[in-house]
Amino acid sequence: MKLLWTSALLLAGAQCAHAQTAPVTVEGAWARPSVQGQTTSGAYMTIIAREPVTLVGASTPVAGLTEVHEMKMQGDVMHMHPVAGVPVAPGKPLELKPGGYHLMLQQLKAPLQPQTSVPMTLQFRSAGGATSEMQVSVPVANSRPASGHSAHSH
Repeated sequence: MKLLWTSALLLAGAQCAHAQTAPVTVEGAWARPSVQGQTTSGAYMTIIAREPVTLVGASTPVAGLTEVHEMKMQGDVMHMHPVAGVPVAPGKPLELKPGGYHLMLQQLKAPLQPQTSVPMTLQFRSAGGATSEMQVSVPVANSRPASGHSAHSH
């Protein structure tokens, strides 16, 4: 019985430790404010990787669903759609911005107020398939913060 209990604890510990800290830094993060009744907003930032990774998702407690989206022109029409992931090459910053790749916050639980911050977890996958996460605090603002400011990681 003791061996079974020890094995169960080790297995639980291994499952909890599967996600490691991502080999990235985040700069210039911000999320658009929203108003009462608005159910979506966008979050933007620049991601700089130390090794090849793919941004595969994000989550935040302020939204029921957070997806990586891409906006692009197709002919004369702007289209937006979710994507499975966006590669981030070392030394080539990935800019999540309005009109391009961004994080779409959907099913907002309350309006996003200026001068507050949104806790967010970014999810990455390495070239070898390992997953990692990064916790960031994303300021709510009408535009990107002045350069030199980075998101606070936890």
